[in-house]
Amino acid sequence: MTRRILCFGDSLTWGWTPVTEVGASTTRYAAADRWPGIMRAALGPGHEVIEEGLNGRTTSVDDPLDPRLNGAAYLPAALASHLPLDLVIVMLGTNDLKAHLHRSATDIAAGIALLLKQIAAAGGSGTSYPAPRALVIAPPPLGAHPDPWTRAQLAQGNERLGELTPLLAALAARNRTAFLDAGAVLTTGGADGVHFTRENNAALGRAVARTVAGLWG
Repeated sequence: MTRRILCFGDSLTWGWTPVTEVGASTTRYAAADRWPGIMRAALGPGHEVIEEGLNGRTTSVDDPLDPRLNGAAYLPAALASHLPLDLVIVMLGTNDLKAHLHRSATDIAAGIALLLKQIAAAGGSGTSYPAPRALVIAPPPLGAHPDPWTRAQLAQGNERLGELTPLLAALAARNRTAFLDAGAVLTTGGADGVHFTRENNAALGRAVARTVAGLWG
């Protein structure tokens, strides 16, 4: 039996390579170097991993700078298109910290709660497949960003992340959903203070694999 796992996230899941030059474009880590790929390799045969990472994605709020980024607006269709699924891993919240979105930690946690509700309702869609299980990953703290605009956008980011992580842990417990705090296994090491190094991806991928393996019993 092959277990199918959907990874739903933002640029940390997409595999953004950190850059420090203001306005510079970037590239994507190779599949084997992104944390979902690391997880897939650690889990071994019998696991199919589907990556649904989008740069800038939020939990459930429209970003006026880009209409594509509302995660809750996209997740139901993504779930339906990828059925059957055994597990959906959600790691979002970093982009919700942007100052122009005016989101508190409780707002962000409510966004994750909506995504969990959508996952719980994902079974069927004209099929006989059940809804998948879910794993919530709290994003790790941020470093210092070299770009003044981004630094100002995320100025209160770590303060709200400190409030968000226990809220997500409580939400996961309330919903009997698996939970992992990424900040407990890595410190964001990318030169831009937001994105992962190869070592960060490896550490998270291995930690997620351990958590996922524990779900199967």
